[in-house]
Amino acid sequence: MKPMTMTQKILASHAGLPFVEEGQLIEASLDMVLGNDITTPVAVKEFEKIGVDKVFDKNKVAIVLDHFTPAKDIQSATLCKCAREFAIDKEVEHFFDVGDMGIEHALLPEKGLVVAGDVVIGADSHTCTYGALGAFSTGIGSTDMAAGMATGKSWFKVPSAIKFVLTGKPSTHVSGKDIILHIIGKIGVDGALYKSMEFVGDGVSHLSMDSRFTMANMAIEAGAKNGIFIVDEKTIDYIKAHSTKPYTIYEADSDAIYEQIINVELDKIRPTVSFPHLPDNTRTIDEIEAQEPIKIDQVVIGSCTNGRMEDLQIANEILKGKKVAKHVRVVVIPATQKIYLTAMKQGIIENLIEAGCVVSTPTCGPCLGGHTGVLTAGERAVATTNRNFVGRMGHVNSEVYLASPAVAAASAITGVISNPETVWEDK
Repeated sequence: MKPMTMTQKILASHAGLPFVEEGQLIEASLDMVLGNDITTPVAVKEFEKIGVDKVFDKNKVAIVLDHFTPAKDIQSATLCKCAREFAIDKEVEHFFDVGDMGIEHALLPEKGLVVAGDVVIGADSHTCTYGALGAFSTGIGSTDMAAGMATGKSWFKVPSAIKFVLTGKPSTHVSGKDIILHIIGKIGVDGALYKSMEFVGDGVSHLSMDSRFTMANMAIEAGAKNGIFIVDEKTIDYIKAHSTKPYTIYEADSDAIYEQIINVELDKIRPTVSFPHLPDNTRTIDEIEAQEPIKIDQVVIGSCTNGRMEDLQIANEILKGKKVAKHVRVVVIPATQKIYLTAMKQGIIENLIEAGCVVSTPTCGPCLGGHTGVLTAGERAVATTNRNFVGRMGHVNSEVYLASPAVAAASAITGVISNPETVWEDK
């Protein structure tokens, strides 16, 4: 039997095949189909054309209102109403609205809806986040979402893979965001085009689950079909703490074929920032400090990439007892209601507000230039989000610098893109 990667083994299992190979077209069974308030209404129209009166499994569809929720305008309210009415009519078990919502890619793992070995499609490109759990998850279009909801199956072309061997332990102020920006900076935004990014090696054990979610989330920014981590004790502990679903661990064969094997020495990675207007336009904090200071107008800490508990804790460690620079606006967005509540109980929200931040309800916020904190012409933002394309966060003449929560929080205090190590030493 031909050797397979982690992703290939998961796809073979769900296609009912003994093995699959790169480039093969397969039809696989789905464990979860996901949509949000932007993509679900389009899928609803296509679903109606199929002519079925119910979804394939009420427990395997999730609809999350998170991009423009609470509704920012009449058009957004209309989209939300469409998704809401569909979910109610079809008795979708996992429907999340205002009050019980969160950013979809933080919410589904938190609710235990995805586990190792699952196949998940979502009408949102950052669905690849769940690879942190050892699942195959990938973004698709609304038409594929409709077909998935109707049939419980989806067609895939089996991807080839790149193996990233992580070694060493990252330094104190380096997290998953720095690591994935470092990798994207090395291979480019199309460096893993329609490939599986498989993260292995002893270094994985030094990464928290939140850091792994961040890295898998941004696999798409390298063009990947999916990102996936080996399953270890941390993964299993997370799954058992959040889910009652059965899970399956798939390990790559020792002789699995990879297009490339890339070694990543975690202990050598420095805090890294992605400059406008592509995620691969990266510079280390040392390179930034060697040039003229880059003055900023706004900081965003949140999103499906970095709005989790660990991210807020990191921001709190740096901002507690400090003050945001007078000319800087800081928008903090907890990724879910549970994270928001936990941060309140830990005193983090109070500390951030006292530092001069504004705290938003869990939404995607300004990440896609749609809600709560968009930029006007000439403004610069340091953001823990995932994309910095032209006009991504508002005006086409604004600029977005992607960074970790540590760099974002440090920059909020100084008013320029700053090294968290330096700010930390000043505490």
